[in-house]
Parts: sequence; structure tokens; C-alpha cells
Amino acid sequence: MSKITPEDVRKVAKLARLDLSEDEIQTYTSQLEKILGYVAELEKVETTNIPLTTRAVEVVNVLREDSANLTDVREELLNQAPQREGDFYRVPRILSE
Repeated sequence: MSKITPEDVRKVAKLARLDLSEDEIQTYTSQLEKILGYVAELEKVETTNIPLTTRAVEVVNVLREDSANLTDVREELLNQAPQREGDFYRVPRILSE
């Protein structure tokens, strides 16, 4: 594994359009080196017979049956509009003719 250098961090910062101070460059150089060291340790783990997954704990959506329910609140809802015109809401014009 190659060592991360401050020049590597400067290059990535430039590509990402980040203006880093010298202290930040030194900090990120050290942190990235530690991260790559951890990844190298993970690469040593034997995974040939392990099935692929997208997450550690499987998530299942709990769905309910979709059904239409009739209600008698239509008039109540229409009456809550600032302006009503028959069975419709009246709204300000947004397109010119």
C-alpha cells in the first residue's frame, strides 16, 4: 500500500476546489493514511463464501393493503379554501395570456 503524502491531499483538495490550510493538509494526510490502513486490514478478511449484502441488518417495509374509504368531508374541505368557486378552489392566475 502506498503512503498518502501531503501532495496527494493538495491534489485532491484542488480537484474538489477546497482551500485547505497547511494544518488541515497535515491533519487530513494523517487521517487518510489511518483510513487506508483500516481498509487494508479489512481486505485481509476471508469473504469468498460470504453472500453479498447491501446492509448489515436487512430492512423490510411493512405495508398495508391499499383501499379507498368513502368520507363525507368534501364540503368541509372545500369551505376551508380562501376562495371557492362551486366545487373548485379559486387560485390566483400564474400564467399570462
